[in-house]
Amino acid sequence: MPKNYISNKDETVRMFRNDLLESLSRVHWSVPLIIYLPVIAYLFYLSGGVFGIWQISFYFILGLIVWTFTEYALHRFVFHYEPESEIGRRLHFIMHGVHHDYPNDSKRLVMPPSVSVPLALFFYFIYLYLLGDKAINPFFAGFLSGYLIYDMTHYAVHHLRIKNKFWLMIKKHHMRHHYKDATKGFGVSQKTWDVIFKTDFIDS
Repeated sequence: MPKNYISNKDETVRMFRNDLLESLSRVHWSVPLIIYLPVIAYLFYLSGGVFGIWQISFYFILGLIVWTFTEYALHRFVFHYEPESEIGRRLHFIMHGVHHDYPNDSKRLVMPPSVSVPLALFFYFIYLYLLGDKAINPFFAGFLSGYLIYDMTHYAVHHLRIKNKFWLMIKKHHMRHHYKDATKGFGVSQKTWDVIFKTDFIDS
């Protein structure tokens, strides 16, 4: 399979003629931490008034696990869906194609708030309906923590010098997705669901 990148430099292409839209499509890696860490802390605060440590831990871990599947499913079935219409292809490029063309663009490695906030609200209200107004707090704290791990991992594997064996394995997994076969390796922060659904890379 041919390599599917244009540039390995920290550069990008302009996606929008409008300066405001263009600015909203690019973000510093620290912005998700600034936005979501206080939200996670507040969710923990709300949880403490209702549940004990074991119940909080259970729902928090459940939220983390659900995020890992969400990460895999979004990447595989949404970000890599290839529509046939011109508008669809344009939306696909804006959503994810630009990252494959410019994988080391440091301002398009974490999800911009213009996308992550509406998505977070979407998932929040789905799980609020499913879990109720008590369990949602520790669960969503775990879900958002998983999202932050995903975003920070994605930035790290593209831009940091990694020496730890575990994180080197995660980096290798993601680099293969970019430079070997984009139809495999959809997990970014972990590869659990790639193994389960047989989209992992098998070493010869």
